[in-house]
Amino acid sequence: MSMDAGPIGPDDIAYRLELTPAQLKVTFTALRIFFDDLGHDEADVKSVVRAVLEKLPDEHDVRSIDISGVRRPQ
Repeated sequence: MSMDAGPIGPDDIAYRLELTPAQLKVTFTALRIFFDDLGHDEADVKSVVRAVLEKLPDEHDVRSIDISGVRRPQ
């Protein structure tokens, strides 16, 4: 995918992503682990990760997603 459309501003939408429920749960969990692992000296990164997490459904809704029956693509 080429991104030669020019510079992306700090508040511009850079990418849209559609996720299945299982993909959403894995993404949310990975971001939470990453967020929790960041130290106080990485406040700028922590702020961005927090903003992404705030765009996702709340933790209760994500935890209710059952991925035990998800089949891998052939």
